[in-house]
Amino acid sequence: MRSNLRPVVVITGASAGVGRAVVRRFARDGARIGLIARGMEGLEATAREVREAGGEALVLPADVSDAQAVEDAAERAERHFGPLDIWINDAFAGVLSPFMDMSLEDYVRVTEVTYLGQVYGTHAALKRMLPRNRGAIVLVGSALAYRGIPLQSAYCGAKHAIQGFQDSIRAELIHAGSKVHVTMVQLPGVNTPQFDWIRTTLPRKPRPASAPYQPEVAAEAIHWAAHHRRKSLQLGWPTLAAIWGDRFASPLLDRYLARTAISGQQDKEPVSPDRRDNLYSPVPGDFGAHGRFDDKARKRSSQFWLSRHRTSLALGAATALAGVGAAFWTLRSR
Repeated sequence: MRSNLRPVVVITGASAGVGRAVVRRFARDGARIGLIARGMEGLEATAREVREAGGEALVLPADVSDAQAVEDAAERAERHFGPLDIWINDAFAGVLSPFMDMSLEDYVRVTEVTYLGQVYGTHAALKRMLPRNRGAIVLVGSALAYRGIPLQSAYCGAKHAIQGFQDSIRAELIHAGSKVHVTMVQLPGVNTPQFDWIRTTLPRKPRPASAPYQPEVAAEAIHWAAHHRRKSLQLGWPTLAAIWGDRFASPLLDRYLARTAISGQQDKEPVSPDRRDNLYSPVPGDFGAHGRFDDKARKRSSQFWLSRHRTSLALGAATALAGVGAAFWTLRSR
């Protein structure tokens, strides 16, 4: 990344939820940010926040399931700001429903937004970054990229696909000796407006399966990943538990989730008959970053702190062990 200029960043899903929080985090750097989402009210409100924080903003209304629209947005961003430094793929769609209760049209839509949207964004970014041999692309994943759960088969399948996609293109970049870096951040449940606009076929309101994190925690992790050359970053103890639990006890997890995750993803209140969802078109309004679970959401992650400092912690532990060993042999030699 060019150190003498404020970074040029494009963020998909920028108008609400995690994407909105990520925009705010980069705006603190004075970044020049291209904002991709569908809803103009949310985009315009986001752009105002960027400018108020000292950054620059360009509103780029687009549906990420449209490859040409994503390409056009990337082109507009570069014409306006200059060469891209960072591309964040955050946009997604979901349906909370048993698989056989979903229409296949909805299943395709979730896949096109959540998986192909990241493919299209990555393609547009790499097209510009590879000739310059610099840049960073962040794929926003999930613990569900490794461990599927009931009622979210379309979303889980898309996140699994992103994880395999990253493996492939990362190996290709290494083979080519490219300095362009592609990383993936695996998120836990996050307190965003998605639970009020995700499509559902269930009788009660959607909710996160466990206590979520505030979107600012996710945004900090994504911002950090964009500036460090790790293949992936897992955020939060629940994410690690899901990934490692699936690795060592996948059949047991199937049974546990079968017992707990159906009711666990539904609140006590019934779904309103006039409820609107954002699967095919944005819900009007500006929803910000937070959902309705502020009273339950976690504001920090000790696991993320440990992950960020793992090298210094390992060196400290090695130094301490060496000191203990030296003291032991000194005592023995007396």
